[in-house]
Amino acid sequence: MILAFKLWLSAALPLTGDEAYFFYWGIYPDFGYYDHPPMIGWLLYLVHGVSNAPWVLRLPVTLLPFALAAGVYLVLRRADEEKAALAALAFMLLPANVWAVLITTDTPLIFFTSASVLAFWLGVTRKAPAWQALAGVFLGLAFLSKYFAVLLGLAYVVYTACSPRGRRDWRGLALVVACSLPFAMVNLWWNYEHCWGNLMFNAYNRNAGTGAGWSWKTPLLYAVSVLYVLSPVALWQLAKGRESVRAKLADPGARFFAFMVGFPFAFFAALSLVKQIGVHWLLGFVPFFFVLSGWLLSREQLRRSVVYLGAFSALHVAAIAAGAALPLETWKSARAYGGIVYHVRIHDILRELKPYEGRYELAADGYSPAVTASYYSGRYFFVFGKGSSYARQDDILTDLRTLDGKDILILRKDPPEDPDYRPYFKSVEYREFTIAGATFHLVLGRGFDFAAYREGVLKPVRDRLYAIPSYLPQGRCYFCERYFGAPTCPPRK
Repeated sequence: MILAFKLWLSAALPLTGDEAYFFYWGIYPDFGYYDHPPMIGWLLYLVHGVSNAPWVLRLPVTLLPFALAAGVYLVLRRADEEKAALAALAFMLLPANVWAVLITTDTPLIFFTSASVLAFWLGVTRKAPAWQALAGVFLGLAFLSKYFAVLLGLAYVVYTACSPRGRRDWRGLALVVACSLPFAMVNLWWNYEHCWGNLMFNAYNRNAGTGAGWSWKTPLLYAVSVLYVLSPVALWQLAKGRESVRAKLADPGARFFAFMVGFPFAFFAALSLVKQIGVHWLLGFVPFFFVLSGWLLSREQLRRSVVYLGAFSALHVAAIAAGAALPLETWKSARAYGGIVYHVRIHDILRELKPYEGRYELAADGYSPAVTASYYSGRYFFVFGKGSSYARQDDILTDLRTLDGKDILILRKDPPEDPDYRPYFKSVEYREFTIAGATFHLVLGRGFDFAAYREGVLKPVRDRLYAIPSYLPQGRCYFCERYFGAPTCPPRK
């Protein structure tokens, strides 16, 4: 039933802007991308070789919970097969595992995090270097998925340091680290040769102006997120039976998985004092909570979690089904209505652009509308304008010098402002059309002036987003090399 629902939902939902963005990573496989390491791009390269249909592209995230549930079952089955099945079923019934079908960079991160932890556990319990080496390989692959894998590596270090003296396997930890390093070096090399894109985005550009600081709201939101991604029933049972739990934690396996849940969740709890914690940040460590529950709770207690999570997820399914049955115009009062129409009626929007094909180069004013239109039309729309600090892979893909003197159509969801376009064309014309009550706008720019665009748009982008800190050694920077004739960019002031 869960699989059937997820397959229906993955086929029914239009591809979102982020998903289309990652899809183009798969179209142009590389050792890295502007925002993140390359794993999701590699995965989509393999999947889109089968089909470009949304439900096929989403198969990895659709099937991921089943693979993780199998891991929960395999860890627990030797001790008690029925408890193993109940713990795996409870994990599968988490709402996030029932409704989540969108492609994200978290999909491979979660898989390789779980695989690394299971291999590390086998290496510890069996004192097997082969499993420890495999844990390192999986840790490296997790790092090539998303930088959150660093937290997993830190957990291994702290776990080893906190183990009883006779059980501290520093040699095994060194093997894990050594086997993960080649993957980190790949990412380091790519960043060195590509404007330090990942570091600049994650450490500087995306955080500019966020105003992170102490807040009473963010810890509260974090607590709600924890209750959502775990089982409140199981949490209450563990707290209520803490004396029994404490005795069972004498088992090295139970203690290991307790640490693999407790350390990252405690880390995020501390971080929540100054920063909002995304629900997806927690998901890589959630399977270990259900392993731990299967270790510490009785069959009857696990059944209660199954019943609660089954009922909770059923409410989500009912809400999603009801929302899908409503007419599109139901959401007309929503602030995001234009974006909803854009994705649901994208074929009608592209039909409006047909008369301009072949006469104009096609663009949009942001990455989300650009890549969404690209996916559904089969023709690449580049990003025109300064854009945001997010999703600037188009800076790598598009060479604006080749468009000098050409006519460009820019698709927008919001009304255009003349100063954003008039200086960069010989002439500009504005048109609009309406679909399902939402108005979309076209900018028809004739005779693109690249020199003016470089000064008015690209130079501020360089100074804002490509000013690399002086402490970083620079290899090459595609942006500055292409548009400003210098292999490196001016350092950050």
